[in-house]
Amino acid sequence: MRYEKLEVLLRVALDMRGNAEGLSLEDIQRDYGVGRRTAERMRDAIERVFPQMEQANPGEVPKRWRIRAGVPTSLVGFSAEEFSALATACNLARRENLSEAAGRLETLSAKLKSLIHPQAARRIGPDLEALTEAEGIALRPGPRQRIAAELLADLRHAIIACRKVRLHYRARGTGALSRQLVCPYGFLYGNRHYLVAYSLSDRARDYRLFSLANIEKAEIADSSFTRRKDFSLQEFAERSFGVFQEKPFDVVWRFSPKAAADARQFLFHPTQVFEDQPDGSLLVRFRAGGALEMCWHLFTWGGEVQVVEPERLRAMIRELLETKEVQLSTKIS
Repeated sequence: MRYEKLEVLLRVALDMRGNAEGLSLEDIQRDYGVGRRTAERMRDAIERVFPQMEQANPGEVPKRWRIRAGVPTSLVGFSAEEFSALATACNLARRENLSEAAGRLETLSAKLKSLIHPQAARRIGPDLEALTEAEGIALRPGPRQRIAAELLADLRHAIIACRKVRLHYRARGTGALSRQLVCPYGFLYGNRHYLVAYSLSDRARDYRLFSLANIEKAEIADSSFTRRKDFSLQEFAERSFGVFQEKPFDVVWRFSPKAAADARQFLFHPTQVFEDQPDGSLLVRFRAGGALEMCWHLFTWGGEVQVVEPERLRAMIRELLETKEVQLSTKIS
């Protein structure tokens, strides 16, 4: 039945494209044996897919709609909402200091706009301006790492071409400079941005995270590598609560009745499960590593969260509080 409905919608769209005079709601009702409300829903659905649909007889009754034929983009249209979403993505990339990605998105937007028929562009323009202003992304205040666009471009090329890379890497803790030959697999973006790569160093021989801000130089080697099919960047990222990689463990947090509604709005981890409690509190369960980053996040909830499991995480929070590394009031149970 679903495919039959889709087929009917496509036939109506083709009729609108093939009929210069367009179709009225009465035409759709008669030709396809549907009621008035169904005909209206069909017209609206077609307009969402083909936003270049236009009224063929402005000011006349009954109204008739058509999809203009004779132009290459007549069956693929672009809406103000779609361009607004692209602009939002661009602003988010720029806010996160991903200048190369932002530049590519801007270029993509310009290319797509060049494909729009002038009449459709004039119709989209005012809506796009309003949406862009309404969905504006404010730049986050505070320090952000500087990452050279050329570095990202070189690493992205190496990832796509499966080329080994020699990293000139400055350790954040010691400041020591090392040169490591790696097989790059992808990027992880967050408060800090990282390259995920398999280190060919004799001391490592494993997947590692390299802070992009600490890579001073990346030399693309002549040799290539074969991507391991058993490695998943998504699964690698999900092993950790943040970016620090360690063996995953089971986590249970209890949020107070006061904080339960807010906590339910958070995606703490892709594997999370919520359990409502009789007293109005909320249990959150998931499995991940990254205990220190969990502590940092838990401190932001003050006394509204309890660590139920594991004991190791409770002990770490106590230690941080006792050493006064964190001056916050947190409830431990």
